[in-house]
Order: sequence, then C-alpha cells, then structure tokens
Amino acid sequence: MAVYPSILDLIGNTPLVDVSVLSPNPQAQILVKLEGQNPGGSVKDRPALAMIEDAEKQGLLLPGATLIEPSSGNTGIGLAMVCRVKGYHLKVVLPSNVSVERRQLLELWGAEIIESPGAEGSNGAVRLARRIAAEHPEWVFLYQYGNPANPRAHYEGTGPEIFRDCPEITHLVAGLGTSGTLLGVGTYLKEHKPDVQIWAVEPPSGEMVDGLRNFDDGYIPPIFLDGGGEHLLDRKTVVGPRDSILWTRHLADVGIFAGLSTGAAMAGAVKCASAIDSGVIVFVSADGGWKYLSTNAWTGDLDDVVERAKSLIYF
Repeated sequence: MAVYPSILDLIGNTPLVDVSVLSPNPQAQILVKLEGQNPGGSVKDRPALAMIEDAEKQGLLLPGATLIEPSSGNTGIGLAMVCRVKGYHLKVVLPSNVSVERRQLLELWGAEIIESPGAEGSNGAVRLARRIAAEHPEWVFLYQYGNPANPRAHYEGTGPEIFRDCPEITHLVAGLGTSGTLLGVGTYLKEHKPDVQIWAVEPPSGEMVDGLRNFDDGYIPPIFLDGGGEHLLDRKTVVGPRDSILWTRHLADVGIFAGLSTGAAMAGAVKCASAIDSGVIVFVSADGGWKYLSTNAWTGDLDDVVERAKSLIYF
C-alpha cells in the first residue's frame, strides 16, 4: 500500500459504484461517483485545494494569511481542512440554519464562523461575504462562485476520472450549485465524447434542496456565465425536497449512505433513465450522510422531514 506525504494527496480518485438495481429502465445503467470518499468528506475538497493552490501560485496567500468565504457547508469544510494543514486562518460566512454537524466540523478544523440570516439561505451568505471582503482588502477572498479554479479542479480531476473509469458514459447528471462540477466535468466529457448528454438537477424555485440552487431565485454564479454553462447543459430537471429525501433513503437500501443532494442527483438519474431507451448514466454524489444525521432524514416521518427542509439548510 502506498504511503502519502499529506492527507491532501488523498483528494480525488473516488470510486464509481453501480446502482443499476434502482434503475427503472433495465437498459439504462446507473453509476454513482462517491465524492464523500474525499478526506474532507465531499466533492468540495477538490475546488478548495485547487483555489488555495492557485492563490499561492499567484502570490496572494502568504504564511498565516486570513481567508474569508461564504459557504453553506461543504466548501467551507474543505477550505477549513486545507487551511488547517497549510497554516491559514479561515472565516466562513455561514447561514444560521445549517445542520449542527456542519458548524461542528468547521469549528473542528479551526474556522471562525460569521453567521448570516438563515432565511436568506446561501445567497444571503454570498452577499454578506462580499460586503465584508470589500471592507477588509487585507483578507483573501477566493469566492468559489467566481473562481475559475473551481471548475478547473473538475476539468483536470473529476472529469478525467469518470471518463477513465467509464468510457461508455452517455449521460452525466449532477446538481446545480456553484456549477463548478457540471462545468468542469461536462466540458471535459464533451471534448472527449461530444455526444455525451449533460443534465443538471435543480430545486423548484424558492425551495431548499441540499446543496442545490435554482438560478431563477436571483443569483447566477459568474463561473456559470463565464464558462458557457447555458450552452453546455443539454437539460435541466427539477427535483424537490420530497423526492430528494426518498431517493436518499433508496440509496441506503443498496448500502450508499449519502447526503441529500445525492438523493436529488439520484432522482435526476432516475428521470434520465426513464426518458431514454438505453445508456450509461453517471451521477455525482457530493458527500456522505454523516453530516446530516441530526436531521433524521433516514428515520424520521417523511412528511416531518420534508417540512423541516423548508427552514433548515441540510447542506
């Protein structure tokens, strides 16, 4: 077994697992890429490391520097882990209504939390972080929503891994959040297999679904616009909180313990499988389920869990 010089060297090369037993179409294979296997527990470890290394190369990060970033969880946790290893101080603007595990993990890695109003969701955290960053130019603002290192991490890592492990892929399904995963992976796949279809999963406008956003709610990440996202996507499909929770539970039936955005992506993959004659669908599981146990998403009454999703950010 290899010995790695740093925990950061374990970021990437996550496994693909066949969950076709859950496919409604026997001619449509469904595979899930388990990004929860990254050391910080999510797909956001990739852009977190990439953005910090890019800032270091540009000379923006000096020893002991302070960073500020808006996050509703996973990016903040990934950045906090990398900052702890590299000796930087991180301030995370975090909506007040995230799950308790998110706050605990940020604090575990030494991040300082600045609360934003929970009712404003992740968009409110972005607005507050941008205002604070403007008031403190001495702090480094990586800004995942506008940082090209975000999609580049997936173009150079996640995309090649998927194509290497599953060259037969016909459809990619991923949640629409910062859009970094879809842009990076989708661009790479289209360059190497132009007929691959790229499907984005988004929540209904005005509703919360773990880690996802609907662009009709008023904020479109700059990287989506700059990266030609509107031309890259072949289709967007809407998945609400109930289906996200239901499919998160169905994944547990086959031993996949994942977060709520994975359930949403699985629901999108199922919609895709139902709409095609045949194919190989790969969807991205953003993280594992450990950070969501306090929500009772797997064991609570479904109606109660769905109702709580209206006020508690699960990501």
